[in-house]
Amino acid sequence: MHQTIANLLSPGPVLTDGAWGTELQRRGLPLGACPDVWNLEQPEKVEQVAAAYVAAGSRIILTNTFGANRFALSRQGLEGRLKEINRAGVEISLRAAAGQALVFASVGPSGLMPAAGQVSAAALEEAFSEQIQVLAEAGAQGLVIETMSDPAEALAAVAAARRTGLPVVACFTFDSGPKQDRTMTGATPEQVAAIMAEAGADVVGANCSHGITDMVEICRRLRTVTSLPLWIKANAGLPELIDGQVVYRQTPEEFSAFVPQLLQAGAMFIGGCCGTTPDFIRAVGRELARRFPSPTH
Repeated sequence: MHQTIANLLSPGPVLTDGAWGTELQRRGLPLGACPDVWNLEQPEKVEQVAAAYVAAGSRIILTNTFGANRFALSRQGLEGRLKEINRAGVEISLRAAAGQALVFASVGPSGLMPAAGQVSAAALEEAFSEQIQVLAEAGAQGLVIETMSDPAEALAAVAAARRTGLPVVACFTFDSGPKQDRTMTGATPEQVAAIMAEAGADVVGANCSHGITDMVEICRRLRTVTSLPLWIKANAGLPELIDGQVVYRQTPEEFSAFVPQLLQAGAMFIGGCCGTTPDFIRAVGRELARRFPSPTH
């Protein structure tokens, strides 16, 4: 086990952070706009999000770099600003963390499907290497490959991430298939856990998807094929569009009520994804603190 992960887990399960995109939208980011460029245009608002999670007790916070790879940025005409966007993303989170939390940089998908022949594995690995090198040089203390749906793409990202020597978390989103328990390319939790463990990920897990109610079974299934620590960050239920605004109706208390089941299923890193807020993270932290006295949150 990577020493950073071992140190984090030594007192017990770890409280991570919550959503970034929906929190930035609450601060004025228009729907469909590129969140990552706010590292340059609205850094104080990005830092507000990061600092709010530190204040809520997160022991790991991410960075506002989810869509800051070459392919994703090119769709926004921002590929020429890749280095400064990623560097600023890490610097903002490190500033907000102020030594109270670790900063793991967020690396999201390219938006292209290698399984459909849209991009080669070599091109993906080159693009991820470009982003990840900047994140590592800027001072990221770990890397989270997240919201993946194609194991081939995740393999490219993990290969690039491992070269940094930083701890690597590999997460998929399971929201497809008749039981909504597969990735968009048809991969099962068991398959991705085995593939990512073989690839050398230090932590595997699931994020986004439909909500925390479904995550308990996903977590259980991941645990059946790997002994690696499991990282779980669920959405606050399914979103609704009301008067042009995305609304998540689940409450922090409803969300955190599933923490005992997640722990029983094997989760070791618990936070939130779309729609979760610092209040959700505080509620999860209270549940963890009841079972694992300080300093687990």
